[in-house]
Amino acid sequence: MESSFSFGVVLAVLSSLIIAANTLVAVAVLLSIHRNDGVGLCFTLNLAVADTLIGVAISGLISEQLSSPDRPTQKTLCSLRMAFITSSAAASVLTVMLIAFDRYLAIKQPLRYFQIMNGLMTGACLAGLWLMSYLIGFLPLGVPIFQQTSYQSPCSFFAVFHPRFVLTLSCAGFFPALLLFVFFYCDMLKIASMHNEQIRKMEHAGAATGAFRPPRNSNDFKAVRTVAVLIGSFTLSWAPFLITGIVQVACQNCHLYLVLERYLWLLGVGNSLLNPLIYAYWQKEVRQQLYQMALGVKKGLTSLLLLLSARKGGPEGPQESSCHVVTISHPQLDG
Repeated sequence: MESSFSFGVVLAVLSSLIIAANTLVAVAVLLSIHRNDGVGLCFTLNLAVADTLIGVAISGLISEQLSSPDRPTQKTLCSLRMAFITSSAAASVLTVMLIAFDRYLAIKQPLRYFQIMNGLMTGACLAGLWLMSYLIGFLPLGVPIFQQTSYQSPCSFFAVFHPRFVLTLSCAGFFPALLLFVFFYCDMLKIASMHNEQIRKMEHAGAATGAFRPPRNSNDFKAVRTVAVLIGSFTLSWAPFLITGIVQVACQNCHLYLVLERYLWLLGVGNSLLNPLIYAYWQKEVRQQLYQMALGVKKGLTSLLLLLSARKGGPEGPQESSCHVVTISHPQLDG
Protein backbone atom coordinates (compact mmCIF):
# COMPACT_ATOMS: atom_id res chain seq x y z
CA MET A 1 0.00 0.00 0.00
CA GLU A 2 2.86 2.39 0.85
CA SER A 3 4.56 1.65 -2.48
CA SER A 4 1.32 2.28 -4.35
CA PHE A 5 0.83 5.56 -2.49
CA SER A 6 4.37 6.69 -3.38
CA PHE A 7 3.78 5.78 -7.01
CA GLY A 8 0.56 7.80 -6.95
CA VAL A 9 2.40 10.84 -5.57
CA VAL A 10 5.02 10.54 -8.34
CA LEU A 11 2.25 10.30 -10.92
CA ALA A 12 0.53 13.36 -9.48
CA VAL A 13 3.72 15.46 -9.58
CA LEU A 14 4.65 14.25 -13.07
CA SER A 15 1.15 14.83 -14.43
CA SER A 16 1.01 18.36 -13.01
CA LEU A 17 4.42 19.28 -14.44
CA ILE A 18 3.59 17.83 -17.87
CA ILE A 19 0.27 19.69 -18.09
CA ALA A 20 1.71 23.00 -16.82
CA ALA A 21 4.84 22.98 -19.02
CA ASN A 22 3.08 21.91 -22.21
CA THR A 23 0.16 24.31 -21.70
CA LEU A 24 2.62 27.18 -21.31
CA VAL A 25 4.51 26.18 -24.46
CA ALA A 26 1.23 25.65 -26.36
CA VAL A 27 0.08 29.19 -25.52
CA ALA A 28 3.47 30.60 -26.57
CA VAL A 29 3.43 28.67 -29.86
CA LEU A 30 -0.18 29.68 -30.55
CA LEU A 31 0.69 33.34 -30.09
CA SER A 32 3.74 32.92 -32.34
CA ILE A 33 1.61 31.32 -35.06
CA HIS A 34 -0.92 34.16 -34.81
CA ARG A 35 1.87 36.72 -35.12
CA ASN A 36 4.12 35.08 -37.73
CA ASP A 37 1.73 32.71 -39.52
CA GLY A 38 4.34 29.95 -39.36
CA VAL A 39 3.23 26.58 -40.72
CA GLY A 40 6.16 24.72 -39.17
CA LEU A 41 5.15 25.86 -35.70
CA CYS A 42 1.87 23.96 -36.09
CA PHE A 43 3.82 20.73 -35.56
CA THR A 44 5.34 22.10 -32.35
CA LEU A 45 1.85 23.11 -31.19
CA ASN A 46 0.58 19.63 -31.97
CA LEU A 47 3.43 18.13 -29.92
CA ALA A 48 2.49 20.30 -26.94
CA VAL A 49 -1.16 19.27 -27.27
CA ALA A 50 -0.28 15.56 -27.46
CA ASP A 51 2.00 15.79 -24.42
CA THR A 52 -0.67 17.70 -22.50
CA LEU A 53 -3.13 14.90 -23.24
CA ILE A 54 -0.62 12.41 -21.81
CA GLY A 55 -0.53 14.41 -18.59
CA VAL A 56 -4.34 14.50 -18.47
CA ALA A 57 -4.55 10.76 -19.23
CA ILE A 58 -2.15 9.63 -16.50
CA SER A 59 -3.95 11.85 -13.99
CA GLY A 60 -6.82 9.34 -14.16
CA LEU A 61 -4.55 6.75 -12.54
CA ILE A 62 -3.69 8.90 -9.55
CA SER A 63 -6.94 8.44 -7.62
CA GLU A 64 -6.69 4.64 -7.77
CA GLN A 65 -3.06 4.62 -6.61
CA LEU A 66 -3.85 6.91 -3.68
CA SER A 67 -7.17 5.31 -2.66
CA SER A 68 -7.79 2.05 -0.86
CA PRO A 69 -7.76 -1.24 -2.86
CA ASP A 70 -11.36 -1.92 -1.84
CA ARG A 71 -12.58 0.06 -4.86
CA PRO A 72 -10.69 -1.35 -7.86
CA THR A 73 -11.10 -0.02 -11.39
CA GLN A 74 -13.03 -2.23 -13.78
CA LYS A 75 -11.09 -3.85 -16.59
CA THR A 76 -13.02 -2.02 -19.34
CA LEU A 77 -12.33 1.38 -17.81
CA CYS A 78 -8.68 0.49 -17.23
CA SER A 79 -8.33 -0.65 -20.86
CA LEU A 80 -9.83 2.62 -22.10
CA ARG A 81 -7.46 4.63 -19.91
CA MET A 82 -4.41 2.75 -21.13
CA ALA A 83 -5.58 2.99 -24.75
CA PHE A 84 -5.94 6.76 -24.38
CA ILE A 85 -2.48 7.05 -22.78
CA THR A 86 -0.97 4.91 -25.55
CA SER A 87 -2.73 6.97 -28.24
CA SER A 88 -1.43 10.24 -26.79
CA ALA A 89 2.09 8.82 -26.47
CA ALA A 90 1.94 7.58 -30.08
CA ALA A 91 0.80 11.05 -31.20
CA SER A 92 3.72 12.60 -29.34
CA VAL A 93 6.28 10.24 -30.91
CA LEU A 94 4.78 10.62 -34.40
CA THR A 95 4.81 14.40 -34.04
CA VAL A 96 8.49 14.31 -33.12
CA MET A 97 9.07 12.30 -36.30
CA LEU A 98 7.04 14.85 -38.27
CA ILE A 99 9.06 17.73 -36.83
CA ALA A 100 12.30 15.95 -37.77
CA PHE A 101 10.99 15.40 -41.30
CA ASP A 102 9.96 19.07 -41.49
CA ARG A 103 13.49 20.17 -40.58
CA TYR A 104 14.92 17.67 -43.04
CA LEU A 105 12.68 18.92 -45.85
CA ALA A 106 13.57 22.56 -45.10
CA ILE A 107 17.27 21.73 -45.60
CA LYS A 108 16.84 19.24 -48.45
CA GLN A 109 14.44 21.37 -50.52
CA PRO A 110 14.83 24.97 -49.28
CA LEU A 111 13.37 26.55 -52.44
CA ARG A 112 10.34 24.28 -52.64
CA TYR A 113 9.73 23.92 -48.92
CA PHE A 114 6.92 26.46 -48.64
CA GLN A 115 5.26 25.07 -51.76
CA ILE A 116 5.29 21.54 -50.33
CA MET A 117 4.48 22.29 -46.69
CA ASN A 118 1.51 24.56 -47.21
CA GLY A 119 -1.53 24.80 -44.99
CA LEU A 120 -3.37 21.96 -46.72
CA MET A 121 -0.44 19.57 -46.47
CA THR A 122 0.11 20.48 -42.81
CA GLY A 123 -3.54 19.84 -41.96
CA ALA A 124 -3.50 16.51 -43.82
CA CYS A 125 -0.35 15.40 -41.99
CA LEU A 126 -1.82 16.26 -38.60
CA ALA A 127 -5.15 14.59 -39.35
CA GLY A 128 -3.41 11.42 -40.54
CA LEU A 129 -1.14 11.51 -37.50
CA TRP A 130 -4.02 11.54 -35.00
CA LEU A 131 -5.91 8.87 -36.91
CA MET A 132 -2.88 6.58 -36.84
CA SER A 133 -2.26 7.36 -33.16
CA TYR A 134 -5.73 6.28 -32.09
CA LEU A 135 -5.54 3.18 -34.26
CA ILE A 136 -2.32 2.24 -32.45
CA GLY A 137 -3.65 3.05 -29.00
CA PHE A 138 -6.95 1.20 -29.32
CA LEU A 139 -5.52 -1.73 -31.28
CA PRO A 140 -5.36 -4.07 -28.22
CA LEU A 141 -9.08 -3.58 -27.61
CA GLY A 142 -9.85 -5.18 -30.96
CA VAL A 143 -7.08 -7.80 -31.06
CA PRO A 144 -7.49 -10.47 -28.33
CA ILE A 145 -3.85 -11.63 -28.44
CA PHE A 146 -2.77 -8.19 -27.22
CA GLN A 147 -5.02 -8.44 -24.13
CA GLN A 148 -4.30 -10.08 -20.80
CA THR A 149 -6.53 -13.11 -20.13
CA SER A 150 -6.95 -12.16 -16.47
CA TYR A 151 -7.18 -8.77 -14.79
CA GLN A 152 -5.94 -7.84 -11.35
CA SER A 153 -6.07 -4.31 -9.96
CA PRO A 154 -4.56 -1.78 -9.62
CA CYS A 155 -4.95 -0.48 -13.14
CA SER A 156 -1.67 -0.46 -15.07
CA PHE A 157 -0.38 -0.99 -18.59
CA PHE A 158 0.43 -4.69 -18.24
CA ALA A 159 -2.64 -5.35 -16.14
CA VAL A 160 -4.71 -5.16 -19.35
CA PHE A 161 -2.20 -5.27 -22.25
CA HIS A 162 0.01 -8.28 -23.01
CA PRO A 163 3.75 -7.74 -23.58
CA ARG A 164 3.19 -8.95 -27.16
CA PHE A 165 1.69 -5.52 -27.81
CA VAL A 166 4.98 -3.91 -26.73
CA LEU A 167 6.87 -6.31 -28.99
CA THR A 168 4.67 -5.29 -31.93
CA LEU A 169 5.11 -1.60 -31.18
CA SER A 170 8.88 -2.01 -30.96
CA CYS A 171 9.29 -3.96 -34.20
CA ALA A 172 6.71 -2.04 -36.24
CA GLY A 173 7.15 1.42 -34.73
CA PHE A 174 10.07 2.22 -32.45
CA PHE A 175 13.02 0.70 -34.28
CA PRO A 176 11.90 1.80 -37.79
CA ALA A 177 11.34 5.31 -36.38
CA LEU A 178 14.80 5.28 -34.80
CA LEU A 179 16.40 4.24 -38.09
CA LEU A 180 14.46 7.00 -39.84
CA PHE A 181 15.71 9.50 -37.27
CA VAL A 182 19.30 8.42 -37.86
CA PHE A 183 18.84 8.71 -41.64
CA PHE A 184 17.43 12.24 -41.30
CA TYR A 185 20.28 13.24 -39.01
CA CYS A 186 23.08 11.85 -41.22
CA ASP A 187 21.65 13.34 -44.42
CA MET A 188 21.03 16.72 -42.76
CA LEU A 189 24.56 16.72 -41.37
CA LYS A 190 25.95 15.98 -44.84
CA ILE A 191 23.89 18.76 -46.47
CA ALA A 192 24.79 21.26 -43.74
CA SER A 193 28.49 20.43 -44.13
CA MET A 194 28.25 20.94 -47.90
CA HIS A 195 26.54 24.31 -47.41
CA ASN A 196 29.19 25.35 -44.90
CA GLU A 197 31.96 24.32 -47.31
CA GLN A 198 30.39 26.33 -50.14
CA ILE A 199 30.13 29.41 -47.92
CA ARG A 200 33.77 28.98 -46.86
CA LYS A 201 34.89 28.85 -50.51
CA MET A 202 32.89 31.98 -51.29
CA GLU A 203 34.49 33.73 -48.31
CA HIS A 204 38.00 32.82 -49.55
CA ALA A 205 37.14 33.98 -53.07
CA GLY A 206 35.71 37.23 -51.71
CA ALA A 207 38.76 37.81 -49.54
CA ALA A 208 41.07 37.34 -52.54
CA THR A 209 39.17 39.76 -54.80
CA GLY A 210 38.04 42.18 -52.10
CA ALA A 211 34.41 41.47 -52.89
CA PHE A 212 31.52 41.24 -50.43
CA ARG A 213 31.67 38.26 -48.09
CA PRO A 214 28.41 36.38 -47.68
CA PRO A 215 27.32 36.04 -44.06
CA ARG A 216 27.48 32.61 -42.50
CA ASN A 217 24.14 30.93 -42.12
CA SER A 218 23.95 28.62 -39.12
CA ASN A 219 20.30 27.62 -39.61
CA ASP A 220 21.28 24.28 -41.12
CA PHE A 221 23.41 23.31 -38.14
CA LYS A 222 20.70 24.53 -35.75
CA ALA A 223 18.26 22.17 -37.47
CA VAL A 224 20.79 19.32 -37.23
CA ARG A 225 21.28 20.07 -33.55
CA THR A 226 17.52 20.07 -32.95
CA VAL A 227 17.12 16.68 -34.63
CA ALA A 228 20.08 15.32 -32.62
CA VAL A 229 18.42 16.40 -29.36
CA LEU A 230 15.14 14.83 -30.52
CA ILE A 231 16.86 11.53 -31.28
CA GLY A 232 18.60 11.48 -27.91
CA SER A 233 15.47 12.35 -25.92
CA PHE A 234 13.27 9.94 -27.84
CA THR A 235 15.73 7.05 -27.56
CA LEU A 236 16.71 7.48 -23.91
CA SER A 237 13.08 7.85 -22.81
CA TRP A 238 11.39 4.95 -24.59
CA ALA A 239 14.14 2.45 -25.45
CA PRO A 240 14.51 0.98 -21.91
CA PHE A 241 10.76 0.34 -21.59
CA LEU A 242 10.39 -1.23 -25.04
CA ILE A 243 13.55 -3.34 -24.87
CA THR A 244 12.66 -4.64 -21.40
CA GLY A 245 9.16 -5.43 -22.71
CA ILE A 246 10.72 -7.54 -25.47
CA VAL A 247 12.79 -9.36 -22.84
CA GLN A 248 9.60 -10.07 -20.89
CA VAL A 249 8.03 -11.63 -23.99
CA ALA A 250 11.10 -13.77 -24.65
CA CYS A 251 11.49 -14.81 -21.01
CA GLN A 252 8.15 -15.96 -19.64
CA ASN A 253 9.69 -16.89 -16.28
CA CYS A 254 11.11 -13.40 -15.81
CA HIS A 255 8.95 -11.12 -13.66
CA LEU A 256 9.85 -7.66 -14.90
CA TYR A 257 6.39 -6.10 -14.67
CA LEU A 258 7.18 -4.08 -11.53
CA VAL A 259 10.31 -2.57 -13.11
CA LEU A 260 8.46 -1.92 -16.36
CA GLU A 261 5.43 -0.21 -14.81
CA ARG A 262 6.96 1.63 -11.87
CA TYR A 263 10.20 2.89 -13.43
CA LEU A 264 10.67 2.41 -17.17
CA TRP A 265 7.11 3.36 -18.11
CA LEU A 266 7.46 6.55 -16.09
CA LEU A 267 10.74 7.26 -17.90
CA GLY A 268 8.95 7.02 -21.24
CA VAL A 269 6.09 9.22 -20.07
CA GLY A 270 8.69 11.68 -18.77
CA ASN A 271 9.60 12.38 -22.39
CA SER A 272 6.42 14.49 -22.47
CA LEU A 273 8.02 16.74 -19.88
CA LEU A 274 11.33 16.92 -21.74
CA ASN A 275 9.75 17.98 -25.04
CA PRO A 276 8.46 21.41 -23.90
CA LEU A 277 11.75 22.09 -22.11
CA ILE A 278 13.67 21.26 -25.29
CA TYR A 279 11.57 23.52 -27.48
CA ALA A 280 11.47 26.31 -24.91
CA TYR A 281 15.27 26.34 -25.01
CA TRP A 282 16.19 25.41 -28.59
CA GLN A 283 13.43 27.02 -30.70
CA LYS A 284 13.96 30.75 -31.06
CA GLU A 285 10.33 31.70 -31.73
CA VAL A 286 9.07 29.84 -28.67
CA ARG A 287 11.85 31.24 -26.49
CA GLN A 288 11.14 34.82 -27.55
CA GLN A 289 7.40 34.43 -27.05
CA LEU A 290 7.90 32.98 -23.56
CA TYR A 291 10.11 35.96 -22.77
CA GLN A 292 7.42 38.37 -23.95
CA MET A 293 4.84 36.52 -21.86
CA ALA A 294 7.12 36.73 -18.81
CA LEU A 295 7.53 40.49 -19.37
CA GLY A 296 3.76 40.86 -19.61
CA VAL A 297 3.22 38.96 -16.36
CA LYS A 298 5.93 41.02 -14.66
CA LYS A 299 4.37 44.26 -15.86
CA GLY A 300 0.94 43.16 -14.66
CA LEU A 301 2.25 42.16 -11.23
CA THR A 302 4.15 45.45 -10.92
CA SER A 303 1.03 47.45 -11.77
CA LEU A 304 -1.00 45.41 -9.28
CA LEU A 305 1.55 45.98 -6.49
CA LEU A 306 1.67 49.71 -7.24
CA LEU A 307 -2.11 49.88 -7.16
CA LEU A 308 -2.24 48.09 -3.81
CA SER A 309 0.48 50.30 -2.34
CA ALA A 310 -1.36 53.40 -3.61
CA ARG A 311 -4.53 52.34 -1.80
CA LYS A 312 -2.66 51.71 1.44
CA GLY A 313 -0.49 54.79 1.24
CA GLY A 314 -3.13 57.38 2.17
CA PRO A 315 -3.58 60.77 0.44
CA GLU A 316 0.05 61.06 -0.68
CA GLY A 317 0.30 57.43 -1.82
CA PRO A 318 -1.33 57.77 -5.26
CA GLN A 319 0.88 60.72 -6.25
CA GLU A 320 4.07 58.82 -5.37
CA SER A 321 2.83 55.68 -7.14
CA SER A 322 2.04 57.54 -10.35
CA CYS A 323 5.62 58.79 -10.49
CA HIS A 324 6.84 55.24 -10.27
CA VAL A 325 4.52 54.16 -13.07
CA VAL A 326 5.91 56.84 -15.39
CA THR A 327 9.47 55.81 -14.52
CA ILE A 328 8.78 52.13 -15.28
CA SER A 329 6.83 52.69 -18.48
CA HIS A 330 9.38 55.12 -20.08
CA PRO A 331 12.00 52.49 -21.09
CA GLN A 332 9.26 50.29 -22.49
CA LEU A 333 8.01 53.17 -24.71
CA ASP A 334 11.53 53.93 -25.87
CA GLY A 335 12.06 50.22 -26.75
